[in-house]
Amino acid sequence: MRISGIHLYPVKSLKGIALERAVLGERGIAHDRNWMVVDDVGRFVTQRQVPTMARIAVRLENDRLLLEHPGVAPLSIELARSDQPTLTVYVWEDACRALDEGAEASRWLTSVLGDWKGSGLRLVRFAPDERRAVEPFYQQGESAHTAFADGYPFLIASQASLTALNQVLQGKGLAPLPMNRFRPNIVVEGAAPFAEDGWSELASFEGNYRFGIRKPCQRCKITTVDQSSGSIATPGEPLKTLIEMRTQPFRPGAYFGQNATLLEGRDQLIAVGDSLVG
Repeated sequence: MRISGIHLYPVKSLKGIALERAVLGERGIAHDRNWMVVDDVGRFVTQRQVPTMARIAVRLENDRLLLEHPGVAPLSIELARSDQPTLTVYVWEDACRALDEGAEASRWLTSVLGDWKGSGLRLVRFAPDERRAVEPFYQQGESAHTAFADGYPFLIASQASLTALNQVLQGKGLAPLPMNRFRPNIVVEGAAPFAEDGWSELASFEGNYRFGIRKPCQRCKITTVDQSSGSIATPGEPLKTLIEMRTQPFRPGAYFGQNATLLEGRDQLIAVGDSLVG
């Protein structure tokens, strides 16, 4: 097996960035889901509520984060800042301390996305000293934590599993889907379809990093959103097909990919082409 793709999502639910290599951290790939869009009460807002968030492109430069959208000037956020006002924000049932990126960022987001049920939108940064624990039931001796990801620092997906899904979709007369519908951090090729559902660990062949495979990823409405246009061409797909495929026969729902934690390899490099052992 080998790594065929690495993807970073600096701002939760905005466009991702394809990388050739990345630095591993306990909270995920460096800068992954380190920012998030929230409403006026601090509740997270994603493509589940606002599918057009997929149209906002994200770039990381040496000293700043840039958000880009057609027809408006980019929004620039300094990476080194940590003096912003703090507020409490919410990801699912977790309350987290965050840094507010300010009124300019709020105006920019609201101008390109509109309001959300009468609420404005704000951009927040995960507080550097905050710690958001991964659900303890699925940990196996580690004390894993993450930033604004839904629940885990890494999401690992298999190219063969996507090929198997697309074969079923095409058999229904539907278009095949790109991997970006599933927003993984690491894409693996060379394994059998859905072999990842039987892994307990995934490690580099050289042994310099090792992931714990902790929980199948239950998929949501975001997989129905075209990540290039922010539109939904076929409501309910691929969720309906994943349910029919019963990729997790003892779990109700649609599943694709595996949530993971980092067991070894903090500050190590991970790269496209790395050989892996499961």
